[in-house]
Amino acid sequence: MTSLRVLRPGVQSTVQGKPRHGLRHQGVPYSGAADALSLALANRLVGNPLAAPGIEMSLSGAAFLARSASALAVTGAASEVRLNGQLAGMHRVLELRSGDTLDIGPAMNGARSYLAIAGGIDVPDVLGGPSTYLPAGIGGLDGRALREGDELRCLHGTTGAPGETTPPEFRPRFSDVVTLRAVNGLEFGLLDEASRTELYGEAYTVSARNDRMGLALDGPGLHVRSEGRLDSTPVFPGTVQCPESGQLFLLGADCQTSGGYPRVAEVIRCDRFLIGQLRSGSRVRFLPRDPDTARADYLSVLAFWRGWLSDPETAI
Repeated sequence: MTSLRVLRPGVQSTVQGKPRHGLRHQGVPYSGAADALSLALANRLVGNPLAAPGIEMSLSGAAFLARSASALAVTGAASEVRLNGQLAGMHRVLELRSGDTLDIGPAMNGARSYLAIAGGIDVPDVLGGPSTYLPAGIGGLDGRALREGDELRCLHGTTGAPGETTPPEFRPRFSDVVTLRAVNGLEFGLLDEASRTELYGEAYTVSARNDRMGLALDGPGLHVRSEGRLDSTPVFPGTVQCPESGQLFLLGADCQTSGGYPRVAEVIRCDRFLIGQLRSGSRVRFLPRDPDTARADYLSVLAFWRGWLSDPETAI
């Protein structure tokens, strides 16, 4: 069994992998990687199942010490990766020996980076999944963010070819200006006419109120009937809520299972990984789609990613 020691945990680094499915009716959120595509790309390189547990690093990056020989890969928004102080590169298999150090730089034009190690990180399944859900303190490593000195046990597994890299066309390019395709939510009709136009016609800025549960969007104040309140109804990652303040709230991977605000839009499935790369100051626009077009977009995106990922449905 291989292991990594955390030298610098960064702002918030957690173990994330497969989301929890089938338990939302019991109040259990999905959790899992905020950007499941980037995690899948890292796992693909080291020969893991695409949703195998890896490390999600927010904003500031992190640093690790290899306690034994291992194969790793880093994807996502990191500005740089250094192996023993030397630039090592993203989207490639890195062979580490015992005593080697890996330093992952802060996020650039995005919010999160991902580290996968051959075999995956050895954490137990809790409520059907290994992923950390911080609000309830479950999953991952003792239900918490990583700390300096933590030892992460990693299972042995097959690895991709040493030096293998993700083809350039399959490397997402993150930006602080993002367009998210969306369909009308069930309460879209509660918006007044001007607000319906503004929802899809105006740009929004991610505020300082953002985390894995969701992001408050600064922009034109929208107006909804019912004073922005409803009986509690189901919500999902990608739901766009409009409370009585008129400030939109975009739900993320750790979002609650129900809410009492009008659901004015839903980000379509093939764009939800981008929500995990939004940060304070990111500019967001919503691009309208009808359900048939959203389905066609999803199938087109899956067809593209099958050129590199064996089962992209687990990541998109």
